[in-house]
Amino acid sequence: MLIVFTRSIIIYFFLLIAMRLMGKKQLGELQPFEFAVTLIAAELACIPMSDTQVPVLYGLVPIFTLFVVEFTLTKIVKHSIRMRKLINGKPVIVITPDGIDYAAINKLDMTIHDIMEAIRSKNYSSPAELEWAIVETNGDMSVVPKAANRGVTIADLNLQSQPAVLPYSVICEGKLMEHNIERSGFDVDKLEKLLKKYDYGIRDILLLLVKIDGDFYLQPKHGKYISGNVDDLDDNKNNQNKNDK
Repeated sequence: MLIVFTRSIIIYFFLLIAMRLMGKKQLGELQPFEFAVTLIAAELACIPMSDTQVPVLYGLVPIFTLFVVEFTLTKIVKHSIRMRKLINGKPVIVITPDGIDYAAINKLDMTIHDIMEAIRSKNYSSPAELEWAIVETNGDMSVVPKAANRGVTIADLNLQSQPAVLPYSVICEGKLMEHNIERSGFDVDKLEKLLKKYDYGIRDILLLLVKIDGDFYLQPKHGKYISGNVDDLDDNKNNQNKNDK
C-alpha cells in the first residue's frame, strides 16, 4: 500500500508540473489537440499509479513525450496560420443578420437545441436578439447582440470614462498581505485605525480590499460587509453595512 501511495504522489506532481508548463489554456478552454493531450496524459498517469508491476518510469516518459509534442505544436500553431487552421480548425458563423445558417450548423453537426442552449448561456432567449453568433475553435459560442439588445455604455451616453482602479488584498482569510499594503497606498496606521473603528482583529477578517484612491471593502468572517473610504474614518462618512456581532 505504501508503494502505491508513493508512486501516486510522484506521478501526481510530475503530471501537475507538466500541465502547468503547458500553459493556462490547458486548464481552461481547450483546443482539440490540447484536450486530446489532457485525456491521454490522465490515462497514462493512472496505469503506473494502480499497477505496481509497471515501472514508474513507464508513466513518466510518455507524459514527458506528450509535453514535448504539445509544446512543439503550440509553437507551430502560434507562428503558422495555415497550421493553426489545420490543427485547431477555424471559427464558424452560425447566426448572421439573416438568421440561423442551417448549412453552418450542419457542418458542425450541431442541432437547433444546441444553438438555443448556447444562446441562453449568453443570457439571450432568441436568435432574433443577435446580429452574429460564432462558434469558436474551442467549441464556445461568441455573440454580438443587435443594437437594441446591447447594454448602454459610457460611450453611448457621451460621458468621460475613468480608468479602472484595481483593488489590492490587504487581508485575506485572516492573514495580512504585507506586500500589498505599500502597493495600495495603505499603511499600518490606517489599517489599525480601520480595524479599531469596527472592533475587529486581523484574524476576524475574511477579506479586506483597498484601492489606491482609498476605497475599501471589508468582509468579516461573520456578519455583513463594510465599505467606505479610509480618508473618511474620522468623519463617520462610511457607507456602512454591518450586522451586530
